[in-house]
Amino acid sequence: MSDLLRELAPQVLAALVRRYGDFDTCEDAVQEALLAAATQWPDQGMPANPKGWLITAASRRRIELWRADTARRRREENAALLTPPDPEPVAAVDDTLTLLMLCCHPSLTPASQVALALRAVGGLTTAEIARAFLVPEATVAQRISRAKHRIKAGGARFRPPTPEEYPARLAAVLNVLYLIFTEGHTASAGEELQRADLTGEAIRLTRHLHARLPDEGEVSGLLALMLLTDARRPARTDAGGALVPLAEQDRRRWDRAMIAEGLELLERALRTAPIGPYQLQAAIAGVHAQAERAADTDWREIAGLYELLAVVAPGPMVTLNRVVAVSEVDGPDAGLRELAVAEADPALAGHHRVDAVRGHLLERAGNRAAAEAAYLAAARRTSSAPERRYLEERARACGPRDV
Repeated sequence: MSDLLRELAPQVLAALVRRYGDFDTCEDAVQEALLAAATQWPDQGMPANPKGWLITAASRRRIELWRADTARRRREENAALLTPPDPEPVAAVDDTLTLLMLCCHPSLTPASQVALALRAVGGLTTAEIARAFLVPEATVAQRISRAKHRIKAGGARFRPPTPEEYPARLAAVLNVLYLIFTEGHTASAGEELQRADLTGEAIRLTRHLHARLPDEGEVSGLLALMLLTDARRPARTDAGGALVPLAEQDRRRWDRAMIAEGLELLERALRTAPIGPYQLQAAIAGVHAQAERAADTDWREIAGLYELLAVVAPGPMVTLNRVVAVSEVDGPDAGLRELAVAEADPALAGHHRVDAVRGHLLERAGNRAAAEAAYLAAARRTSSAPERRYLEERARACGPRDV
Protein backbone atom coordinates (compact mmCIF):
# COMPACT_ATOMS: atom_id res chain seq x y z
CA MET A 1 0.00 0.00 0.00
CA SER A 2 2.88 2.39 0.72
CA ASP A 3 4.06 2.11 -2.90
CA LEU A 4 0.56 2.94 -4.16
CA LEU A 5 0.28 5.96 -1.86
CA ARG A 6 3.70 7.18 -2.95
CA GLU A 7 2.70 6.82 -6.61
CA LEU A 8 -0.64 8.61 -6.11
CA ALA A 9 0.64 11.42 -3.86
CA PRO A 10 1.96 13.72 -6.62
CA GLN A 11 -1.12 13.10 -8.78
CA VAL A 12 -3.46 14.04 -5.93
CA LEU A 13 -1.39 17.09 -4.97
CA ALA A 14 -1.25 18.24 -8.61
CA ALA A 15 -5.03 17.87 -8.91
CA LEU A 16 -5.61 20.02 -5.82
CA VAL A 17 -3.07 22.69 -6.70
CA ARG A 18 -4.49 22.95 -10.21
CA ARG A 19 -7.99 23.43 -8.75
CA TYR A 20 -7.26 25.62 -5.72
CA GLY A 21 -3.86 27.14 -6.48
CA ASP A 22 -2.58 27.30 -2.89
CA PHE A 23 0.42 24.96 -2.87
CA ASP A 24 1.13 25.26 0.84
CA THR A 25 -2.38 24.45 2.09
CA CYS A 26 -2.95 21.80 -0.57
CA GLU A 27 0.29 20.04 0.37
CA ASP A 28 -0.76 19.94 4.04
CA ALA A 29 -4.19 18.62 3.07
CA VAL A 30 -2.71 15.85 0.89
CA GLN A 31 -0.36 14.76 3.67
CA GLU A 32 -3.33 14.40 6.02
CA ALA A 33 -5.33 12.49 3.40
CA LEU A 34 -2.40 10.10 2.91
CA LEU A 35 -2.19 9.61 6.66
CA ALA A 36 -5.94 8.90 6.81
CA ALA A 37 -5.63 6.37 4.01
CA ALA A 38 -2.73 4.61 5.72
CA THR A 39 -4.85 4.37 8.88
CA GLN A 40 -8.26 3.51 7.44
CA TRP A 41 -7.60 1.32 4.40
CA PRO A 42 -6.00 -1.62 6.26
CA ASP A 43 -9.13 -1.92 8.44
CA GLN A 44 -11.90 -0.83 6.06
CA GLY A 45 -10.46 -2.11 2.80
CA MET A 46 -9.08 -0.24 -0.14
CA PRO A 47 -11.67 1.87 -2.02
CA ALA A 48 -12.51 1.02 -5.62
CA ASN A 49 -10.99 4.32 -6.76
CA PRO A 50 -8.05 5.08 -4.45
CA LYS A 51 -7.03 8.24 -6.30
CA GLY A 52 -10.59 9.60 -6.22
CA TRP A 53 -10.85 8.78 -2.53
CA LEU A 54 -7.64 10.65 -1.79
CA ILE A 55 -8.64 13.66 -3.88
CA THR A 56 -12.01 13.89 -2.12
CA ALA A 57 -10.48 13.48 1.34
CA ALA A 58 -7.74 16.01 0.62
CA SER A 59 -10.22 18.48 -0.88
CA ARG A 60 -12.42 18.28 2.21
CA ARG A 61 -9.41 18.73 4.46
CA ARG A 62 -8.22 21.65 2.36
CA ILE A 63 -11.62 23.31 2.77
CA GLU A 64 -11.47 22.75 6.52
CA LEU A 65 -8.06 24.40 6.60
CA TRP A 66 -9.33 27.22 4.40
CA ARG A 67 -12.32 27.81 6.66
CA ALA A 68 -10.12 27.86 9.74
CA ASP A 69 -7.76 30.33 8.14
CA THR A 70 -10.65 32.49 6.95
CA ALA A 71 -12.18 32.49 10.41
CA ARG A 72 -8.96 33.70 11.91
CA ARG A 73 -8.67 36.47 9.39
CA ARG A 74 -12.23 37.67 9.03
CA ARG A 75 -14.00 36.68 12.23
CA GLU A 76 -16.85 34.30 12.70
CA GLU A 77 -19.64 36.66 11.57
CA ASN A 78 -18.26 36.82 8.01
CA ALA A 79 -17.31 33.21 7.66
CA ALA A 80 -20.71 32.05 6.45
CA LEU A 81 -20.58 34.48 3.54
CA LEU A 82 -17.24 33.10 2.45
CA THR A 83 -18.05 29.42 2.67
CA PRO A 84 -16.91 27.78 -0.55
CA PRO A 85 -18.94 25.17 -2.38
CA ASP A 86 -18.39 21.47 -1.77
CA PRO A 87 -15.53 20.00 -3.76
CA GLU A 88 -16.40 19.10 -7.31
CA PRO A 89 -15.00 16.10 -9.11
CA VAL A 90 -11.49 16.79 -10.40
CA ALA A 91 -10.73 15.91 -14.00
CA ALA A 92 -8.49 12.88 -14.44
CA VAL A 93 -5.48 14.81 -15.71
CA ASP A 94 -1.98 13.82 -14.66
CA ASP A 95 -0.20 17.07 -13.76
CA THR A 96 2.84 15.43 -12.20
CA LEU A 97 5.21 17.05 -14.68
CA THR A 98 3.77 20.52 -13.98
CA LEU A 99 4.08 19.83 -10.26
CA LEU A 100 7.70 18.76 -10.65
CA MET A 101 8.48 21.93 -12.57
CA LEU A 102 6.81 24.02 -9.87
CA CYS A 103 8.98 22.32 -7.24
CA CYS A 104 12.05 23.19 -9.32
CA HIS A 105 11.07 26.86 -9.61
CA PRO A 106 14.14 29.00 -10.38
CA SER A 107 13.54 31.16 -7.28
CA LEU A 108 14.44 28.18 -5.04
CA THR A 109 17.90 27.00 -4.08
CA PRO A 110 18.98 23.57 -5.37
CA ALA A 111 18.76 22.15 -1.83
CA SER A 112 15.18 23.41 -1.49
CA GLN A 113 14.26 22.14 -4.96
CA VAL A 114 15.53 18.67 -4.05
CA ALA A 115 13.70 18.59 -0.71
CA LEU A 116 10.42 19.89 -2.13
CA ALA A 117 10.52 17.56 -5.15
CA LEU A 118 11.16 14.52 -2.96
CA ARG A 119 8.33 15.53 -0.63
CA ALA A 120 5.70 16.64 -3.17
CA VAL A 121 6.50 14.41 -6.16
CA GLY A 122 8.46 11.56 -4.59
CA GLY A 123 6.03 11.18 -1.71
CA LEU A 124 8.81 10.89 0.89
CA THR A 125 8.20 12.13 4.39
CA THR A 126 10.33 14.83 5.94
CA ALA A 127 12.02 12.22 8.14
CA GLU A 128 12.80 10.01 5.12
CA ILE A 129 14.39 12.93 3.26
CA ALA A 130 16.42 13.85 6.34
CA ARG A 131 17.72 10.29 6.65
CA ALA A 132 18.53 10.16 2.96
CA PHE A 133 20.71 13.28 3.08
CA LEU A 134 22.04 12.73 6.60
CA VAL A 135 20.80 16.08 7.86
CA PRO A 136 18.53 16.87 10.82
CA GLU A 137 14.80 16.54 10.20
CA ALA A 138 14.35 20.15 11.32
CA THR A 139 16.70 21.28 8.55
CA VAL A 140 14.64 19.54 5.88
CA ALA A 141 11.41 20.90 7.39
CA GLN A 142 12.83 24.42 7.21
CA ARG A 143 13.92 23.96 3.61
CA ILE A 144 10.45 22.75 2.61
CA SER A 145 8.72 25.49 4.57
CA ARG A 146 10.92 28.20 3.07
CA ALA A 147 10.43 26.79 -0.40
CA LYS A 148 6.63 26.81 -0.11
CA HIS A 149 6.70 30.32 1.34
CA ARG A 150 8.91 31.55 -1.49
CA ILE A 151 6.63 29.99 -4.11
CA LYS A 152 3.62 31.64 -2.49
CA ALA A 153 5.33 35.01 -2.02
CA GLY A 154 6.60 34.95 -5.58
CA GLY A 155 3.13 34.36 -6.95
CA ALA A 156 4.18 31.29 -8.90
CA ARG A 157 1.15 29.76 -10.57
CA PHE A 158 0.39 26.11 -11.17
CA ARG A 159 0.63 25.95 -14.93
CA PRO A 160 2.93 24.46 -17.51
CA PRO A 161 5.90 26.73 -18.30
CA THR A 162 5.67 28.95 -21.35
CA PRO A 163 7.76 28.04 -24.41
CA GLU A 164 10.27 30.70 -23.31
CA GLU A 165 10.50 29.26 -19.79
CA TYR A 166 10.47 25.60 -20.81
CA PRO A 167 14.20 24.92 -21.56
CA ALA A 168 15.41 26.42 -18.26
CA ARG A 169 12.67 24.72 -16.22
CA LEU A 170 13.34 21.32 -17.76
CA ALA A 171 17.06 21.81 -17.17
CA ALA A 172 16.34 22.57 -13.49
CA VAL A 173 14.21 19.44 -13.18
CA LEU A 174 16.93 17.27 -14.72
CA ASN A 175 19.55 18.85 -12.45
CA VAL A 176 17.48 18.06 -9.35
CA LEU A 177 17.00 14.44 -10.43
CA TYR A 178 20.73 14.19 -11.20
CA LEU A 179 21.62 15.60 -7.76
CA ILE A 180 19.39 13.04 -6.06
CA PHE A 181 20.96 10.22 -8.07
CA THR A 182 24.59 11.26 -7.57
CA GLU A 183 24.12 11.59 -3.82
CA GLY A 184 22.74 8.04 -3.81
CA HIS A 185 25.46 6.69 -6.09
CA THR A 186 28.29 7.95 -3.87
CA ALA A 187 27.09 9.40 -0.58
CA SER A 188 28.97 12.58 0.25
CA ALA A 189 29.23 11.62 3.92
CA GLY A 190 28.50 8.78 6.30
CA GLU A 191 29.24 5.09 6.68
CA GLU A 192 27.58 3.87 3.48
CA LEU A 193 29.19 4.24 0.07
CA GLN A 194 25.87 4.01 -1.76
CA ARG A 195 22.26 4.96 -0.96
CA ALA A 196 20.08 2.61 -2.99
CA ASP A 197 16.95 4.36 -1.71
CA LEU A 198 18.03 7.61 -3.34
CA THR A 199 19.21 6.11 -6.63
CA GLY A 200 15.99 4.10 -6.81
CA GLU A 201 13.86 7.20 -6.20
CA ALA A 202 15.79 9.22 -8.78
CA ILE A 203 15.35 6.48 -11.37
CA ARG A 204 11.64 6.14 -10.54
CA LEU A 205 11.00 9.88 -10.93
CA THR A 206 13.07 10.05 -14.12
CA ARG A 207 11.08 7.15 -15.56
CA HIS A 208 7.91 9.14 -14.89
CA LEU A 209 9.42 12.14 -16.62
CA HIS A 210 10.55 10.05 -19.58
CA ALA A 211 7.08 8.52 -19.94
CA ARG A 212 5.70 12.06 -20.38
CA LEU A 213 8.55 13.40 -22.52
CA PRO A 214 9.80 10.40 -24.54
CA ASP A 215 11.20 12.56 -27.34
CA GLU A 216 13.33 14.82 -25.11
CA GLY A 217 16.87 13.61 -25.78
CA GLU A 218 18.30 14.82 -22.49
CA VAL A 219 15.55 13.13 -20.47
CA SER A 220 16.38 9.87 -22.25
CA GLY A 221 20.09 10.59 -21.76
CA LEU A 222 19.68 11.13 -18.03
CA LEU A 223 17.63 7.95 -17.59
CA ALA A 224 20.20 6.01 -19.63
CA LEU A 225 23.03 7.45 -17.52
CA MET A 226 21.29 6.43 -14.30
CA LEU A 227 20.59 2.89 -15.52
CA LEU A 228 24.09 2.30 -16.90
CA THR A 229 25.67 3.65 -13.72
CA ASP A 230 23.37 1.95 -11.23
CA ALA A 231 23.86 -1.37 -13.05
CA ARG A 232 27.33 -1.50 -11.46
CA ARG A 233 26.02 -1.03 -7.92
CA PRO A 234 26.09 -4.74 -6.88
CA ALA A 235 29.82 -4.93 -7.68
CA ARG A 236 30.92 -1.58 -6.22
CA THR A 237 31.26 -2.93 -2.68
CA ASP A 238 32.45 -6.23 -1.27
CA ALA A 239 30.67 -8.36 1.32
CA GLY A 240 31.97 -6.09 4.08
CA GLY A 241 30.81 -2.89 2.39
CA ALA A 242 34.32 -1.85 1.29
CA LEU A 243 34.72 0.11 -1.94
CA VAL A 244 35.76 -1.92 -5.00
CA PRO A 245 37.23 0.28 -7.77
CA LEU A 246 35.87 -0.05 -11.29
CA ALA A 247 38.92 -1.88 -12.64
CA GLU A 248 38.63 -4.58 -9.96
CA GLN A 249 34.87 -5.16 -10.04
CA ASP A 250 33.43 -8.57 -10.85
CA ARG A 251 31.53 -7.61 -14.01
CA ARG A 252 29.41 -10.73 -13.83
CA ARG A 253 27.58 -8.97 -10.98
CA TRP A 254 26.59 -6.02 -13.12
CA ASP A 255 22.85 -5.82 -13.91
CA ARG A 256 22.70 -6.72 -17.60
CA ALA A 257 19.00 -5.89 -17.96
CA MET A 258 19.64 -2.32 -16.79
CA ILE A 259 22.61 -2.05 -19.15
CA ALA A 260 20.54 -3.26 -22.12
CA GLU A 261 17.75 -0.79 -21.33
CA GLY A 262 20.22 2.05 -20.86
CA LEU A 263 22.02 1.34 -24.13
CA GLU A 264 18.73 1.15 -26.03
CA LEU A 265 17.58 4.49 -24.61
CA LEU A 266 20.93 6.08 -25.42
CA GLU A 267 21.04 4.76 -28.98
CA ARG A 268 17.59 6.17 -29.74
CA ALA A 269 18.38 9.54 -28.14
CA LEU A 270 21.65 9.94 -30.04
CA ARG A 271 19.87 9.02 -33.28
CA THR A 272 16.83 11.28 -32.90
CA ALA A 273 17.67 14.28 -30.69
CA PRO A 274 20.29 17.02 -30.41
CA ILE A 275 23.23 15.82 -28.33
CA GLY A 276 23.54 17.07 -24.74
CA PRO A 277 25.66 16.57 -21.63
CA TYR A 278 23.57 13.76 -20.13
CA GLN A 279 23.72 11.81 -23.38
CA LEU A 280 27.52 12.24 -23.45
CA GLN A 281 27.87 11.05 -19.87
CA ALA A 282 25.62 8.11 -20.67
CA ALA A 283 27.80 7.33 -23.70
CA ILE A 284 30.86 7.22 -21.42
CA ALA A 285 29.04 4.92 -19.00
CA GLY A 286 28.02 2.83 -22.01
CA VAL A 287 31.64 2.33 -23.10
CA HIS A 288 32.48 1.01 -19.62
CA ALA A 289 29.37 -1.18 -19.61
CA GLN A 290 30.26 -2.85 -22.91
CA ALA A 291 33.81 -3.82 -21.88
CA GLU A 292 33.89 -7.49 -20.90
CA ARG A 293 37.05 -6.88 -18.86
CA ALA A 294 38.66 -3.72 -17.51
CA ALA A 295 41.49 -4.26 -19.99
CA ASP A 296 38.99 -4.16 -22.86
CA THR A 297 37.86 -0.58 -22.05
CA ASP A 298 38.17 1.76 -25.02
CA TRP A 299 39.84 4.64 -23.17
CA ARG A 300 40.60 6.50 -26.37
CA GLU A 301 36.87 6.75 -27.10
CA ILE A 302 36.20 7.79 -23.48
CA ALA A 303 38.88 10.50 -23.69
CA GLY A 304 37.27 11.78 -26.89
CA LEU A 305 33.85 11.88 -25.26
CA TYR A 306 35.26 13.84 -22.32
CA GLU A 307 36.82 16.30 -24.78
CA LEU A 308 33.38 16.85 -26.26
CA LEU A 309 31.73 17.04 -22.83
CA ALA A 310 34.27 19.68 -21.75
CA VAL A 311 33.07 21.81 -24.64
CA VAL A 312 29.32 21.22 -24.17
CA ALA A 313 29.21 21.35 -20.36
CA PRO A 314 32.57 22.23 -18.81
CA GLY A 315 33.02 21.66 -15.09
CA PRO A 316 35.65 20.68 -12.51
CA MET A 317 34.60 17.01 -12.31
CA VAL A 318 34.54 16.76 -16.10
CA THR A 319 38.10 18.11 -16.12
CA LEU A 320 39.23 15.66 -13.46
CA ASN A 321 37.64 12.66 -15.15
CA ARG A 322 39.19 13.70 -18.44
CA VAL A 323 42.62 13.67 -16.74
CA VAL A 324 42.06 10.04 -15.76
CA ALA A 325 41.03 9.14 -19.32
CA VAL A 326 44.10 10.88 -20.78
CA SER A 327 46.36 9.01 -18.38
CA GLU A 328 44.87 5.70 -19.52
CA VAL A 329 45.60 6.59 -23.15
CA ASP A 330 48.97 8.39 -22.88
CA GLY A 331 50.32 7.12 -19.56
CA PRO A 332 50.47 8.39 -15.96
CA ASP A 333 53.08 11.09 -16.63
CA ALA A 334 50.78 12.69 -19.20
CA GLY A 335 47.96 12.49 -16.68
CA LEU A 336 50.08 14.17 -13.99
CA ARG A 337 50.88 17.04 -16.39
CA GLU A 338 47.18 17.47 -17.14
CA LEU A 339 46.38 17.31 -13.40
CA ALA A 340 48.88 20.09 -12.63
CA VAL A 341 46.96 22.33 -15.01
CA ALA A 342 43.52 21.22 -13.82
CA GLU A 343 44.13 21.81 -10.11
CA ALA A 344 44.67 25.52 -10.77
CA ASP A 345 40.88 25.69 -11.02
CA PRO A 346 39.70 27.17 -7.68
CA ALA A 347 36.69 24.79 -7.76
CA LEU A 348 39.09 21.86 -7.35
CA ALA A 349 41.23 23.43 -4.63
CA GLY A 350 41.36 21.14 -1.63
CA HIS A 351 39.01 18.56 -3.16
CA HIS A 352 39.86 15.06 -2.03
CA ARG A 353 39.37 13.62 -5.50
CA VAL A 354 42.33 15.66 -6.81
CA ASP A 355 44.62 14.01 -4.25
CA ALA A 356 43.06 10.62 -4.91
CA VAL A 357 43.70 10.91 -8.67
CA ARG A 358 47.24 12.16 -7.97
CA GLY A 359 47.88 9.17 -5.74
CA HIS A 360 46.59 6.80 -8.42
CA LEU A 361 48.77 8.35 -11.14
CA LEU A 362 51.87 8.48 -8.94
CA GLU A 363 51.38 4.83 -7.97
CA ARG A 364 51.12 3.87 -11.64
CA ALA A 365 54.25 5.94 -12.36
CA GLY A 366 56.17 4.01 -9.68
CA ASN A 367 56.58 6.91 -7.22
CA ARG A 368 55.20 5.02 -4.25
CA ALA A 369 56.29 7.43 -1.50
CA ALA A 370 54.58 10.39 -3.18
CA ALA A 371 51.54 8.23 -3.92
CA GLU A 372 51.28 7.29 -0.23
CA ALA A 373 51.31 10.98 0.77
CA ALA A 374 48.67 11.86 -1.82
CA TYR A 375 46.37 9.01 -0.75
CA LEU A 376 46.65 10.04 2.89
CA ALA A 377 45.86 13.67 1.99
CA ALA A 378 42.75 12.49 0.12
CA ALA A 379 41.73 10.28 3.06
CA ARG A 380 41.90 13.22 5.44
CA ARG A 381 39.68 15.34 3.20
CA THR A 382 36.84 12.96 2.34
CA SER A 383 33.71 12.78 4.51
CA SER A 384 32.82 9.31 3.24
CA ALA A 385 33.95 6.53 5.58
CA PRO A 386 34.18 3.83 2.85
CA GLU A 387 36.23 6.13 0.64
CA ARG A 388 38.50 7.02 3.57
CA ARG A 389 39.12 3.36 4.38
CA TYR A 390 39.89 2.58 0.73
CA LEU A 391 42.33 5.51 0.41
CA GLU A 392 44.09 4.55 3.66
CA GLU A 393 44.40 0.99 2.35
CA ARG A 394 45.97 2.26 -0.88
CA ALA A 395 48.37 4.42 1.18
CA ARG A 396 49.45 1.39 3.23
CA ALA A 397 49.99 -0.59 0.03
CA CYS A 398 52.34 2.16 -1.21
CA GLY A 399 54.17 2.56 2.10
CA PRO A 400 57.52 1.11 3.16
CA ARG A 401 57.68 -2.67 2.99
CA ASP A 402 59.40 -4.99 5.46
CA VAL A 403 62.47 -6.70 3.96
